[in-house]
Amino acid sequence: MHFFYKIAIALLLAYILTIVLHQPQWAGWCLMLCLACVGLGFRQNNFLKGFSFTMTILAVVSLALYYPQYFVSVGGFKLSKLIVPLLQVIMFGMGTELSLKDFAAVLRMPKGVIVGVICHYTIMPLVGFTLARAFNFPPEIAAGILLVGCCPSGLASNVMAFLARANLALSVSVTTVSTLLAPFLTPLMMRLLAGEFIEVHWQAMVWDITKMVIFPVIAGLLFHYLVRGKFKWLDKAMPLISMGGIALIIVVITAAGRESLLRVGGLLVLATFLHNVAGYFLGYWSSRLLGFKERDCRTIALEVGMQNAGLASGLALTMNKLATVGLAPAVFGPLMNTTGSSLASWWHNRIPDEGQESGVQGQSTQGDLPQVLK
Repeated sequence: MHFFYKIAIALLLAYILTIVLHQPQWAGWCLMLCLACVGLGFRQNNFLKGFSFTMTILAVVSLALYYPQYFVSVGGFKLSKLIVPLLQVIMFGMGTELSLKDFAAVLRMPKGVIVGVICHYTIMPLVGFTLARAFNFPPEIAAGILLVGCCPSGLASNVMAFLARANLALSVSVTTVSTLLAPFLTPLMMRLLAGEFIEVHWQAMVWDITKMVIFPVIAGLLFHYLVRGKFKWLDKAMPLISMGGIALIIVVITAAGRESLLRVGGLLVLATFLHNVAGYFLGYWSSRLLGFKERDCRTIALEVGMQNAGLASGLALTMNKLATVGLAPAVFGPLMNTTGSSLASWWHNRIPDEGQESGVQGQSTQGDLPQVLK
């Protein structure tokens, strides 16, 4: 047994002991360190490596649940104020990995991109609306589920597409187009579907998404052509900054919404799980029924099921409803990374037939994984 797993087992026993002895002041630390050790152990295994970041997220989230006071404010400064700047940094990182070749790829495979984007902005919002009504959540919690469903796909879907032996070029194209359309489609879908749960200020949401997504992506694209490669340390730092930013966003939301999360936590986890898995299932079979090849079906499934939960969190903050509307994004983020890693690993071991190559004729569907995603 690997060293980190032995430490994790010891910490798990210590955690159970602190619960039995009613010592909550130590329980959170034991659980956090246990999950962190599991994540470090996963990094030593090629099959489990994709789950390492998820375990890290779960570790810091457990700390936020036990000691929320440390993640609400520091010295009078509210940590929630960091969410939007961190999201802008993450979207800037996405922009640095884009090039004009990615936009040209959209023109070379228009059918796949169009179907992927349409499936994304119809399946996830409608499934979210159905689940929000079925579970009868408080209005603002229900609105959070819908908000996740109405957001574009994120960088995580590109990572999973690469691992799943899917069409990476198509994945990046769908992510790019769905992101650029977000200032128009996300507020529109929220206005149509979430209006019965909360008041949706359409123009304000358009501007908020533009500030959080479009401007940083454009800045990143300019960086790609003007600066990228000149500062090697910055190129290597961007992925770490993006991962750290995602972790901090989730921790701050968890701490802010701890009471609501404990009240509806189990049902909310179930609802977000069904939302996520329904996206994979309906995305895959919708593209299958439309005659797409296996690689493209895998791509569209991942693009539909995986959302930009960070953007949803940022929008919840701008609505001043981080502790309620922001809960579903905080749950959805780690959950989709877990399910996405599992699905990608399962597909990775099932190589599509050579005759099922799709996308552009003569063009490789795999390519290289962008540096920010490695």
